[in-house]
Amino acid sequence: MAASTHTVTNQAPPLAGYDVFTSDLALAEAVERHLAPELLAEVREELGLLGRATGSTQVREWGEQANDDPPRLRTHDRYGRRIDEVEFHPAWHRLLGRSVSAGLTDAWGRPGGHVRRAAGFLVASQAEAGHGCPVSMTHAAVPALRAEPELAAVWEPAALSHVYERELRPVAEKPGVLLGMAMTEKQGGSDVRANMTEARPLAADGEYVLTGHKWFCSAPMSDAFLVLAQAPAGLTCFLVPRVLADGSRNAFALQRLKDKLGNRSNASAEVEFDGTTWAHRVGEEGRGIRTIMGMVAATRLDCVLGSAALMRQAVAQAVHHASYRSAFGGLLVDKPLMRNVLADLAIESEAATVLGMRLAAAYDAGTPEELALLRIAVPAAKYWVTKRCTPLVAEALECLGGNGYVEESGMPRLLRESPLNSLWEGSGNVQALDVVRALRTEPAALDALLREVGAARGADHRLDRAIRGLLVELADLEGIEARARRLTERLALVLQGALLVRWAPPEVADAFCAARLGGDGGAAFGTLPHTLDLRAVVERARAEV
Repeated sequence: MAASTHTVTNQAPPLAGYDVFTSDLALAEAVERHLAPELLAEVREELGLLGRATGSTQVREWGEQANDDPPRLRTHDRYGRRIDEVEFHPAWHRLLGRSVSAGLTDAWGRPGGHVRRAAGFLVASQAEAGHGCPVSMTHAAVPALRAEPELAAVWEPAALSHVYERELRPVAEKPGVLLGMAMTEKQGGSDVRANMTEARPLAADGEYVLTGHKWFCSAPMSDAFLVLAQAPAGLTCFLVPRVLADGSRNAFALQRLKDKLGNRSNASAEVEFDGTTWAHRVGEEGRGIRTIMGMVAATRLDCVLGSAALMRQAVAQAVHHASYRSAFGGLLVDKPLMRNVLADLAIESEAATVLGMRLAAAYDAGTPEELALLRIAVPAAKYWVTKRCTPLVAEALECLGGNGYVEESGMPRLLRESPLNSLWEGSGNVQALDVVRALRTEPAALDALLREVGAARGADHRLDRAIRGLLVELADLEGIEARARRLTERLALVLQGALLVRWAPPEVADAFCAARLGGDGGAAFGTLPHTLDLRAVVERARAEV
């Protein structure tokens, strides 16, 4: 009886054993578009290796193991000595080692470095998102370190290294390091100017000791941290190493690990500095926010890329399931309404990927015009893409029905992960207000944005109308703070539409402009005009095994 009643039929096979990079056409095309021709063969090979590993059954299992067995805090060793270490499942170290060895902390100054690194980050995050935090922090710390050339000379080569070494030792003894961040405090949150951690200067130039408490310390197992504290001249950026040059442990007390909704594999901690915590100043006293903003901008772009990765993986799983699952007399993927839902999810995912990769290319270009574009487009993209991630993942989960609500499907982990990037490095209001700040104080940023969207004018009447509407919004800054979210959303949508009109297949751009810019779509996914070529959109999003 058991054999006959438990015969398994009409179930989709696992989405495993595929190349996460090459099966993502939007991503592969963006790499081709934004890289110099002489780099393409090398980068295709490295991303293909990473893509095949990420899509393998083994790496997928590592992601499950790292989340099922989350990190543990060990404050003391067996003899009662304070050690303040975080223990991780071996799978975590394997994932982190694979990403570091793939060059995901190495972008600055490398030919095509930001595009190739962004593509790799988007790929690797699809296996497991939590390990992307130390990867992102290490990558993003480099611009801040360069404010203090002597420190950068010591720490930057190790941060850019492709070697992962987990043991805590002095930086001079390590072939590679990870860097974290500890900015926010319990009384201030995103308002870091309210920080109370005190920095007292020592006799040696640039050296201080810190006293205070940090409410969120990202990646607390890292080798060093960028920290904001109040020095005599005001809020200042500091580098706080875990291990000092003589091999002794710095005073860096991990008080507890946060019990988070998602991102379970990654540790986030509260940290105490006891008045003997040694730190080295980074940049000028009183200019801490300006110093660390380079790091914040880079991690905000990683929020966009991380959300794009979650969206892509959710869409790939939904399309894969619908391509094998039959219901009501045929495959789900062939049902007109399900096809509409899948196509709607697919265009949202592609828009996120295309935008994230365009911003990575702006980093590589590094011209004044491209840097000005980043100033306004990064917070706008961070606001909008991370906001769209959670509803997209929830809808993709629903495509799997009850199976999607079961942990074994992997979809609940994606759903728990999906809100994180909208919170990390500033919530939605912080991003919208940063866009407003750029509009008010940096006219070159708006000029760069208008040039970018202007390159697509005349190609789609709905996009043209949306650009005109955006210009009307921008012409009146009265009461702009109260409508900052509305303005930021429209700005991001116009930018995404312009990029898709220029670079995506016509069926993708047409669907996006109709639903997102032309008003011919509803609030829920699956409300695209039925006259569009939705079959082609869904086929483009399929992950081939």
